[in-house]
Amino acid sequence: MYVEERHPITGKPCYRIQLKGKTLLLNSFLNKDTGFTSEERTQFGLEGLIPDVVETLDEQAVRVYGQFLKKESNMEKNIFLTQLYDRNETLFFRLMQEHLTEMVPVFYTPTIGDVVRQFNQNFRRPRGLFISYPQRHNIEQILDNLHFPDQVKAICITDSEAVLGIGDQGIGGIMISVAKLAMYTLCAGFHPTQVLPIVLDVGTNNKELLQNPLYLGWRHERVRGQDYDDFIDNFIKAIKKKWPNIYLHWEDFGRQTARKNLDRYKNEMCTFNDDMEGTAAVTLAAILTGLKISGTSMREQRVVIHGAGTAGCSIADQILEAMKEDSLSHEEALSRIFLIDRNGLLHTDLPQEGLEYFQKKYLQDSSVLQQWECILGKEITLMDVVKNVRPTILIGTSTQTGAFTEELVKTMAEHCERPLIFPLSNPTHLCEAKPSDLIEWTDGKVLVATGSPFSEVRYQGTTFVIGQCNNAFVFPGLALGIIASGASRVTDSMLVACAHTISECVDVSRVQGLSLLPSLTLIRDVSYRIAIAVGKAAQNAGVAPQTSEQDLLESVNKSIWKTAYVPYVYAGK
Repeated sequence: MYVEERHPITGKPCYRIQLKGKTLLLNSFLNKDTGFTSEERTQFGLEGLIPDVVETLDEQAVRVYGQFLKKESNMEKNIFLTQLYDRNETLFFRLMQEHLTEMVPVFYTPTIGDVVRQFNQNFRRPRGLFISYPQRHNIEQILDNLHFPDQVKAICITDSEAVLGIGDQGIGGIMISVAKLAMYTLCAGFHPTQVLPIVLDVGTNNKELLQNPLYLGWRHERVRGQDYDDFIDNFIKAIKKKWPNIYLHWEDFGRQTARKNLDRYKNEMCTFNDDMEGTAAVTLAAILTGLKISGTSMREQRVVIHGAGTAGCSIADQILEAMKEDSLSHEEALSRIFLIDRNGLLHTDLPQEGLEYFQKKYLQDSSVLQQWECILGKEITLMDVVKNVRPTILIGTSTQTGAFTEELVKTMAEHCERPLIFPLSNPTHLCEAKPSDLIEWTDGKVLVATGSPFSEVRYQGTTFVIGQCNNAFVFPGLALGIIASGASRVTDSMLVACAHTISECVDVSRVQGLSLLPSLTLIRDVSYRIAIAVGKAAQNAGVAPQTSEQDLLESVNKSIWKTAYVPYVYAGK
């Protein structure tokens, strides 16, 4: 399709391509719209197909921003951005970069949840690959249908069972993968042709979708058990055969499959689950910032996590590693982490058959509970745990709206000078508590971060900036560091390195009202620093080739795509 080389006259980078005329204009990566030069218009048969004026990328960006502003709802704005993305990728990314904080919530979270819900009604143009269960024997042939197969370095796959707190969305989950990979480019400079979104359509248990005559997916209940595992295995074998060094990002898999899929393949390929590991790393980053403000250490914390699913347990895993890094033993760290699931506190007297395998290491010994002020033999509630543990950190991944009540928060604050409280469930309406309430209930002493975006809070003359535990602080830079360093695996140390780097990007000299996470406007710099830190951590872990620091820096810089038009040279027939 195109070959990057040096221009025969100027010596500057250019693309040698074969496409001409309307076919070239329809290629979203190569299209420049009115940005084609007069020479290119003649050479590629574009004269008369576009207006006469030749515009710069900056001039085009001014026009499309004005068009964006005329859209009234976030859904209309998202549709506009998606159509621009499908028409001219370079212009799309330039526009997004110039208006990052305004447009990321429109193209990514939280608006993307509505986009997924309305995927079947609003479908316009496919992006990525759709691989359904009935096609399980043809996966290799499907992969061969790509435009730029040799360019692909990172894949984001989903089976759409657990999308953003809105559950099973069938084939519509492809839009999450599309948005995630756009963030790879926007935040870390990934070349747009190096990323590939894929939805694995194994059916859906969403009755509304199955009964919807417009539903575009395989109209069948979800495949489970061995048939599902075999399908996933066939897919993994196919992509590894085509791309032996591929980086695989799992997205929005369900509770029964997310952890299992990651654990099944993490020791044989470079793979990462953002809902679990990305959420955990950015949450740990916010914790580390909070500890700098409170002047305490990781080894001193007592942690309660309300919601012991894949996300909650992954956060616990990262906290466990950070506590061990701060000189606690494995057993000592486990004794300081308390997880609460649908049946209350996880402890050793609970029936084992009702527990997921990844929950079992967090079972508190029931002998500890003998000293508690609670009714033994009954469900041990969140309030029971807060009263007895006296936590310094409270994290919500429960999707239980309002679970962090005024009484609960005040009880926690009685025994903790600067409580860290993170209501992480999203979308916003599922949040365990509003930041404004947490600030009022603790007289402004709380250190808060959320899963969804919230506006600043004014309280007693101070403006509190609410940091969002946005995974976009993690996954783009992580992927860039992995690709640039040639890492073959994702290790816990690489994820902890992400967390430390993000926290280091926060200036804690201004304590009162400080956001625990960097501003989204800094995300390109944060991603760059993460990429370097991850590359070093990968080398230290022995999963990437050993190079000098200078070589690693050069590799990272070389991997970053510049959002600009480059000259084209016609390759002929």
